[in-house]
This record gives sequence, C-alpha cells and structure tokens, in this order.
Amino acid sequence: MASPKMDTAADPAQGASPASPAGTVAAEPGRPLILIVDDSPESIRLLSGLILDKGDVLFATSGEAGLNLARQRRPDLILLDVEMPDLSGYEVCRRLKDDPDTRDIAVMIVTSHHSSAHEVQALESGAIDFLTKPLAPAVVRARVQTQLTLKSQADALHRQAMLDGLTGLYNRAYFHEHLELEWRRHQRQQVPLGFALLDVDHFKAFNDQYGHVAGDACLRRVAEALKASTRRPAEFVVRYGGEEFAIVMPNTPREEIGRFGEWICRQVQDLAIPHEGSSAAPVVTISAGLAVLVPTPDRTWSDLIERADRALYRAKQEGRNRAMVAD
Repeated sequence: MASPKMDTAADPAQGASPASPAGTVAAEPGRPLILIVDDSPESIRLLSGLILDKGDVLFATSGEAGLNLARQRRPDLILLDVEMPDLSGYEVCRRLKDDPDTRDIAVMIVTSHHSSAHEVQALESGAIDFLTKPLAPAVVRARVQTQLTLKSQADALHRQAMLDGLTGLYNRAYFHEHLELEWRRHQRQQVPLGFALLDVDHFKAFNDQYGHVAGDACLRRVAEALKASTRRPAEFVVRYGGEEFAIVMPNTPREEIGRFGEWICRQVQDLAIPHEGSSAAPVVTISAGLAVLVPTPDRTWSDLIERADRALYRAKQEGRNRAMVAD
C-alpha cells in the first residue's frame, strides 16, 4: 500500500508519527481533506488505510491538536475518536460546532461503544454519523464516501448561491461570509487586512447614452479586469451592488495598497471602453477607496468598510478616476 499523504498535528509526547512520510504535505487541489483525530497511532494507521483513496488525510493525536488543525485547514470531514486522554470526542465535537470557523465541518464519531445511548450522545454533540469498533472496512468506506458526496453537493449549491448572475463574480452574501472569516483570521494572526471599494464613474450617464445592454456588457468587462488583477492567495472580488465592486486583500500592508489602487484604476481605463458622457475621461474609469486595518477586539469588519467608503467619497470629490487611501 502506498504511504498516505498526511499533515501531522501529533503531540510530541506521543512519539513517532503514525504514518510516513511525517511532516506537512499540501493537499492536492480538488481532493477532499479528511482529518482523523485519535490518540492511538495504530487506529490512525488502520483507519487511514481504509480511506486513502477517498481524499488526502490529516491526523491529530489529541483533542486540542485536532481542534487547532481543524481551524487551520478546514477539512471536509473529521473522523473523531471518543476516548482520548485530554478531551473526549464528544467535547471536541461540541467545541467544533460552537466555533464559527469549524461549525460546518461534518464530524463522524468513532467509538468502541455500541449502545444507543452513546449514539444519541454523539448525535447530540453535533456528529452526523457514528462508527463502531471493530471497524467494518466496507461500512467505513461507504459511510465516508456518502458524507464526502453530500459535502461536495452542498458545496456546489453553496457556490452557485454565492455568485452574481451578471458578472460571475462573488455576490454580497459571499462577501459578508468570507470577510467575517478573514477578519477573524487576521485578528488571530495580527496582520493587516486590506479592502478596496470601487465605483464605475458616471455609470448612469453611460446607461443613458449607450443603453442597458451595453451597460451590462461594460460591467462584465470591468469585472473581468478586476478578477484578472487579483491573483494572490485568498484575494477575492465581489460585485458589491449596481456598478460598485469590492476587493478583499489579505495580509496587505498600507504601503502596498495605495500602489494597488492606482494600478487597478489603470487596468480599467486601459480597457478603453468609450464613455462620452463622463467628465473624468473619454473612456470608462473607476474611482477607488482603500483601507487597511489590523483587526482588534474593539473593532469590526464594518470599520474597514466605512474607512474605504469615506476614501471612495474623497476620490469622487477630487475628480474621480483615481484611488484614495483612508487615513
């Protein structure tokens, strides 16, 4: 059997890693990510051997390590042992479900108990399924595959609901959900989170002169230019509403965000879409308001939006077709 690809979050006290190679190996794009949390290396070897073909496998040998790895990697499925020395599987499951960053991860409880009372306890703690030892290989594989299929289908529906129908960019629902996640992540890491609010200059005049069909085509081209301009990991563009767009830029210091604002304005102007009704330029342009904050407990992500909105207002007041950075 081939060695599993695994990330490890094992306690040093547990000794050797339960699978090789040890260390951190990036998951393959598109493959499900499965986390096994069990204090027994032998159990991890057995369980991982049954599901290696279902996805990339992570393991943790304690409840706390499992919680940390779940927050860091957001696996598609967690196989969680009940009997562990630091935290029981039931307590780990409850903590996962209480944490906004991990509450949507599917959890399967693995235990040697066969009673209906333990099954009820597993379900009440937030698990979606229950596996009993000794494990029946065919049952484990079938149930894991079922949960991964359900997760894939739910993700596809969720992605569709998060897209703007006109531009294909993410929509406001996605924006609020993922900005909240990025805000919490940046607060934990204490790094700057950048944000840009963009507005197509004199777009009403464009629609009035060229018609709404041309206006829709204009927005699609602007959206394509903005999306092509955001290539760093975790950056994303949304259609904020009407002719407004927003860009979330993780781990972006203030000295970089001003240059990015000027560059993104040039990308749109270089599309050279005629706009005779604009006082800013003879072609379609945008105004940009940008802001950077290191999240703290006394702030919320709405503070970041408000700063960018004020900077956007200043950009419009000073003639449009420009980027301004909040103080």
